Amino acid sequence: MAAGPSADAPRAAPPGGPVLLFDGLCGLCNRTVRLLLRLDRRGALRFAPLEGDLAAAVKGRHPEVDQVDTLVLVERWGDAAGERALVRSDAVLALARHLGGPWRLAGVLGLVPRVLRDWAYGVIARHRYALFGRLSERPLPPLDMRSRFLS
Repeated sequence: MAAGPSADAPRAAPPGGPVLLFDGLCGLCNRTVRLLLRLDRRGALRFAPLEGDLAAAVKGRHPEVDQVDTLVLVERWGDAAGERALVRSDAVLALARHLGGPWRLAGVLGLVPRVLRDWAYGVIARHRYALFGRLSERPLPPLDMRSRFLS
């Protein structure tokens, strides 16, 4: 579920917590966020659309992700020196690590060379609109989950 405008004031990212920036108009990305909301029982992950102000600030600090239009996982938020932005398959592997439990087993995919992992990620990313649709607007998150979405 993607973040959209709400009556709530914009929220700042929590220091140190992982924030997933995602394409708010992508059907696959929105399904992924809904899945992560269910799986992240600790509620550690936060979410923000790539089209928002928060993502623009991240891109300002990490120019290497400026052209990324799928997923960016920002870790160690709030400490500019220690903050890092992960993309493509590295972001997916880090998400599995944050979920813990059986999802940590996905870490074995880290043994596959990044160039191959990113190639597979890229194939899906390039065809995501054709396969999963492009939304006309970002849907609002469920009321009980809005605190996990940032602007």
